[in-house]
Amino acid sequence: MQRRLHPHAAVNLWRIPLLLTLGAVTLFGVTMTPDTLDAFHVIHLPVWLTMGSIDDARAILSAMLSCVSTVLALIFSVALLVLSMVATLFGPRLLYRFLQDWVTQVTLGLFLATFVYLCLVFLVTHQDAHTTFIPQVSLITSWVLVVVSFGFLVIYSHRIATTIQNPDLVARIVDDLAPTVGHARKKTAERAGEPPDTSVVARQIEEAAPALCDQSGYVQEIHHEALVEAAARADAVVHVPFRPGQFVFVGETLAHVWPKNRAKDLEAAIAKHVKIGRHRLLRQDREFGIAQIVEIGIRALSPAVNDSFTGVACVDWAGDALLVLADSPPSGTCWHDAAGKIRLHVRALKLERLVKMAFDQLRQAGVDNPAVLVRMLDTIRRIAPRMPEAARRALLDQADAIREVTAAGKLAKLDRDDVEAAWARVRQPV
Repeated sequence: MQRRLHPHAAVNLWRIPLLLTLGAVTLFGVTMTPDTLDAFHVIHLPVWLTMGSIDDARAILSAMLSCVSTVLALIFSVALLVLSMVATLFGPRLLYRFLQDWVTQVTLGLFLATFVYLCLVFLVTHQDAHTTFIPQVSLITSWVLVVVSFGFLVIYSHRIATTIQNPDLVARIVDDLAPTVGHARKKTAERAGEPPDTSVVARQIEEAAPALCDQSGYVQEIHHEALVEAAARADAVVHVPFRPGQFVFVGETLAHVWPKNRAKDLEAAIAKHVKIGRHRLLRQDREFGIAQIVEIGIRALSPAVNDSFTGVACVDWAGDALLVLADSPPSGTCWHDAAGKIRLHVRALKLERLVKMAFDQLRQAGVDNPAVLVRMLDTIRRIAPRMPEAARRALLDQADAIREVTAAGKLAKLDRDDVEAAWARVRQPV
């Protein structure tokens, strides 16, 4: 089987700048049309549509080229500085958010496109012993592009100043979870259903043939509908033992096909529709969103940073993320074909696991920080009534663990009393 490589979706800084640069070349061709027609006296441009003589035009173009190239280099430097700071303060797994930011890409693209456009205009602006060519329309367009680019620079600066703030960055992670939950709810309503009896699943997996993974990496996305259609055509059932976000080794069983004589028919479909890559994606990987929030909180609560305010903010938004995920359908389920037969079974991600993931490491990192511990207890008290029973029990276990580490720690009596009071509010009857 051929080895596949899947790049991290849409993580680049070149696509939009390249498109805008090609647009600048096209715009140059458009604006040169009236300038050329005017030079051959086919049309006559208004007298007021002029930027002076050949010397004036060259001086203006030289000044604009100089300032645009300087700012373009500055923007690239600032972008690299921001990426370096994000990797240090928030973790390298958050770099993709800044690489995908459309304001950053458009700003870089505008200045690069303006620079290319100015170079082209400068090349055609000339004077010799017989002729003088001054592209007045192109000069006016150059001035407009420079003004627009510098205007967007203000938006870029504001965007950078906003996105590097810790609370805003954490809140945006939760914002990104909401569309994935809505998409999952819509798709689940279409063809998903209740899982079969566990003994049936175990028997089918035991009798099934394995479909091996052709590369190591994370399960980024499972195309449920395509796999269901392929399994229906082959009259088979596909069991995927991995959920999005889990790591698979090359040669490991990526799926089980039952009955086993249908494995060859579905091998290519499984390799195509279970997307493996080097990075985790938020599209179906709900754990990844929680992991990003927790990583920011752990770094903030580390001895080197000791930022309690960011730690508290991460606790708040982790609770909000759990509420968002509690409102979504289970990520692991059975998918049926149009006739109602089970064709795809994916490993479930339970909400109680997300609860444990959200609070375990934050509790461990904030074991000596009473402000974080009290906020965690308060968050548990507020979100527990809105959780399913299993997740509610997991939250109460977290509250008991916080009380236990506080009693065994070296906090002052006043701080211990605050934690005890917060725990009592969690445990009191609703």
